[in-house]
Amino acid sequence: MLNLKELKELIALMNEHQLVELELEREGMKVRLRKGGPGTEEGTIVVERVPSVRGSASGTAGAPAVEAPARPAGLEIKSPMVGTFYRAPAPDAPPFVETGQEIEPGQVLCIIEAMKLMNEIKSEVKGRILQIPVENGQPVEFGQILFLVEPA
Repeated sequence: MLNLKELKELIALMNEHQLVELELEREGMKVRLRKGGPGTEEGTIVVERVPSVRGSASGTAGAPAVEAPARPAGLEIKSPMVGTFYRAPAPDAPPFVETGQEIEPGQVLCIIEAMKLMNEIKSEVKGRILQIPVENGQPVEFGQILFLVEPA
């Protein structure tokens, strides 16, 4: 768990970058820091201990196992940053790629908007798009799967 010094550093980081919420997973537990919220004063930081999906290191006997939804096997292309996922260069433009489409290294797959900057995400592999588990305009997190690709 976090000690007081680490907690203060995280709160300072939240204030410095004007974050409303921050989630950290460590030692089998998730900690969520939120500014404000129901029943709290403005500027209050709420610290929640959220059980990790993987469970704690001590284990939880008798608890039902949480299974991830089944998805096709393939190479995962993950988000390199936090931001908003866009499948097309403009709202009225066709998507960069579709499910089933062949892709080449260097081909633009999507755009992630982060802090008003549009970042093109390019393929590093040759293959075929199996699945696009993210919806257009949806916020994405660092490491979140954007595409599943069958390598060629």
